Amino acid sequence: MIESLLPLIIIVVVIVALAVVLPGVLLGLVIINERQVGVVIRRFSFSGKSLPKGRLIALEGEPGYQADTLAPGWHLGYFSWMYSIIKVPVTVVPQGEIALVVAADGAAVPPDRILGKVVDSDNYQDARKFLANGGEKGRQLKIITAGTYRINTALFNVITRANANQNGMDSGDLSVYSVEPDMVGIVTSLDGKPIPEGEIAALFLPGHENFQNAQAFIDAGGQRGLQEQVLLSGSWNLNPWFVRVEQVPMTEIPIGYVGVVISFIGKAHEDISGVEFKHGDLVNVGHKGVWAAPLYPGKHPINTRVMRTELVPTTNIVLNWAERTEMHGYDSRLNSITVRSQDGFAFNLEIAQVIHIGALEASRVISRVGSMQNLVDHVLEPIVANYFRNAAQRYTVLDFLSARSDRQSEAAQHVRTALRAYDVEAIDTLLGAIDPPPALMATLTDRKIAEEQKKTYEVQEIAQVQRQQLVRQTEMANIQQQVVQSEQGVNIAELQAQAAIKQASGDAESIRLRASGEADAIRARGEAQASAHQLGAAAMGMQGYTALQLMQQVGENSIRIIPDVLVNGGEGGGSMVEALLGVILSNQLAPNAIKSSGDSQSSQEDPA
Repeated sequence: MIESLLPLIIIVVVIVALAVVLPGVLLGLVIINERQVGVVIRRFSFSGKSLPKGRLIALEGEPGYQADTLAPGWHLGYFSWMYSIIKVPVTVVPQGEIALVVAADGAAVPPDRILGKVVDSDNYQDARKFLANGGEKGRQLKIITAGTYRINTALFNVITRANANQNGMDSGDLSVYSVEPDMVGIVTSLDGKPIPEGEIAALFLPGHENFQNAQAFIDAGGQRGLQEQVLLSGSWNLNPWFVRVEQVPMTEIPIGYVGVVISFIGKAHEDISGVEFKHGDLVNVGHKGVWAAPLYPGKHPINTRVMRTELVPTTNIVLNWAERTEMHGYDSRLNSITVRSQDGFAFNLEIAQVIHIGALEASRVISRVGSMQNLVDHVLEPIVANYFRNAAQRYTVLDFLSARSDRQSEAAQHVRTALRAYDVEAIDTLLGAIDPPPALMATLTDRKIAEEQKKTYEVQEIAQVQRQQLVRQTEMANIQQQVVQSEQGVNIAELQAQAAIKQASGDAESIRLRASGEADAIRARGEAQASAHQLGAAAMGMQGYTALQLMQQVGENSIRIIPDVLVNGGEGGGSMVEALLGVILSNQLAPNAIKSSGDSQSSQEDPA
């Protein structure tokens, strides 16, 4: 069965072969599909022209590789005896990648450059335009970004990540370059004019799309070498043959600090510090020198290869002349100060100095001394150390110890005045540990112990006195009631005595007045009686009047005349008149005797 069909099969194959081969042979048909590029090689030329010396690609039909390629489709007239068609795949650059191009033909690259200039060639897809517009052979400035391209591989060698190793490249160089967040890309250009003598980097040059437009950089006079301009975070289409990028962290200024920028490149130096500032100079931002405006807390894209940022603390900082060191480390080289006293003893002092630098003064300080460490080593250390060495020689060790507060105040004033000339504010100078000779320290200790003992004794004495006063006050409080009672008794006695005195005085005055009145009455009565007696005697006779008076007294006073008085009628006996007179006198004398006796007793009881 198969053997019977074999002739038929051969006939079909021949017909198909003739259908395919004959158009190519007879009509010069070439078919290019959509993912191919037809590279044409001409075998000979009827005109007899040949390629100029040094040329590879023919522009006028010379034998060899032709500049024009075949696009997808059917092409007639390309007879196999005259042309050789090489079908190559289209060039594909994936997303996130770039491709480099090496031209095999074109003008020579000038000696002052290393990469071929960029000419209009439709991204290297039009070889004729590339050569006609003066494209240069060798590695090209222009890169190919993501996309699909129909490129004449006879003229251009396209290097992608897929074939990077075969072309001596690192596949990582063929990726879109990315600058990480919080990082800065420091750029070094590999092509361009040389940097002028005396400069370390090329100045900022605008208009080249952050080095992505290499030809614009070259045309604007860009210089090869380290660049002032940096790349910020992002993705960039960069030609690794044109620039190299190094990523460094952004310059971070912590809170409590400012950053003083010292730029080693920039515009011409123009001092703006003024004539009064003679110890340094300041410039505006973008100029070479110390920038007058500091960087405030935050992150800044500073090119650390051409600029230096000096951190200056704006909070109070403490510097210790002692074994301990603060976290900032500025005082790491400071040690305790050895001084010598007036009496020749050497001893060590530990000092703490507190300083402050204002944000607006930071640039002036750095312009004057260069750095914070220089400020500590070359300004603060000699000012503080020399002051205490000089001051110690004016006092003995014990005087220095006993009056340390005075020495501290004097030192603070001296340092404050000295640092003001450096635009630094001295907050305080503090004396720390003082290490005197042991023998003197023992003497001072003994003295202090004696003083404290004396104080203790004084306090104890005061306590004893207070205790005695307390006991006395306690006892006084206990007998207070008796004291009050006694005081009240004394007062009462005094009042009673005064009352008695007053009463006695009143009685005496009353008696005196009464006696005076009675005397006057008696005298008046006596005078009246005397006058009456005289008149009665004159009228009745002395004896008759006397008898009448006697009888009247006997009647008025109920005088008993019998049996008290014996009347004798004989001789030698008294008469009746005499008897009556005796009775009357007896009655008169008895009351007077009683009264005299009472007055005498009153005089003895009351002398007043």
